[in-house]
Parts: sequence; C-alpha cells; structure tokens
Amino acid sequence: MTPKILVVDDQPNIVDMLRTVLSFHGFAVDTAATGAQAMAAAGESRPDLVLLDVMLPDGDGREVCRSLRAGGHDAGVIFLTARDAREDLIAGLAYGGDDWITKPFDVDVLLARVRAVLRRTGTPAEPDRVLRYADLELDRDTLAVRRAGEALHLSPTELKLVRFFLENPHRVLSRAEILRAVWEYDLEAASNVVDTYVGYVRRKLDRLGPPLIVTHRGFGYALRAGRP
Repeated sequence: MTPKILVVDDQPNIVDMLRTVLSFHGFAVDTAATGAQAMAAAGESRPDLVLLDVMLPDGDGREVCRSLRAGGHDAGVIFLTARDAREDLIAGLAYGGDDWITKPFDVDVLLARVRAVLRRTGTPAEPDRVLRYADLELDRDTLAVRRAGEALHLSPTELKLVRFFLENPHRVLSRAEILRAVWEYDLEAASNVVDTYVGYVRRKLDRLGPPLIVTHRGFGYALRAGRP
C-alpha cells in the first residue's frame, strides 16, 4: 500500500517542493490550490493525509478541515501556516486537525510528523518495499535494482535517479525537480548534470529491454514504456 497525501497550498513553489520530497520518499501525492479544489480532490482520491495551508484564496483552511470531518473524511490533517501563536495551534486542533507545522519548515521534521500522524490514524507510514514499473524494480531495503530479472550495477547517484523515476511513473519530471530530489539543490545552471546522469541510466536500462525513459524536449523526462 502506498500512502496517499493531498497537499493544499496556493504557493506553487511550496507545492512543487512538497510534491518532489514526498514523492521521492514513496508517497502518492495529489495537489490542490484552493479549499474547493481540496474538497473535490479529497472526495475523489480519498487521501490518507492532508497537508493543509491555513490561508487559502477562497477561505480558511481550518474550515476546510471542519468540512472534511463533517463529510466523513477521517484522513490525518496537518496544518501548514506562518502563524505560530499558541491560540492558533489550539484552534486548528479544535477544528479537527491532527498536527500543526509553521512555515518555513524543516523537511525532515515535516516527514517525521507525516509518518507520526499516519501511524496514529492506522495507515502504514512506509510505502511498499519494492518499487516496480514494467520489468524494472528496486528493493528499498537492499537497494537492489533489476530489469527483466537481471541485476543492474548503479552508482549512488544513478540509484537515487532511478528511485525518483520509479516513485513518479508516467509523470513528466522537470530538470529542476530532479535536481532537488536527487542532488538536493536548486540550480538551473546545473541542469546539464541531470542530462548526463539520465544518459548514464538510460544506457544501462536500454541494454536489457525497450527504452523506458522518455525525453520531453525543453522540459524534462518521464518513466514511460513507449514513446509520447
């Protein structure tokens, strides 16, 4: 089972960062920018946890939480906010939230709280041990990578790159997203590093079967069987 997380925030940079980090750590991620979108997404995807901004363009995130609870949604809710006053924390919990984290936040702290809330709500806090797409698989515990049953020998960076692709099959990943997830920094000038390492991985994968990494020129790459 892959835990599903809904990220609700109207700041694209925060949404992009959270989606990249959470996807890299094995969570399935959906996003919304408004309270109305959050309610619709929650009804459709039934997330296990919602990361919910308090200040949304169409209202208060705490009211969204109250509406979710009234509608029978039992997903964990962690509020994201720039306000850290004690009364704000108490109010958020009173509206049905499970935790509260202030912006800017430490990613490791956020991940720890996400896992803690998932455990409290009875959802497995860790994704499946083996990631698979087509005939490519990666064991999270042993870090063994195989294609068509044959072991692949990857450098640590190549391994992180393959893992990120496997965490996000079919989705077109920009070079900036890949840089943040694999190299953990954001530097547009270094995007040629992404191209170089995708080339390394591609050669190793293609030796054992049809191409799996598709290039979207001017933007990035996707793990997808066949061509776009």
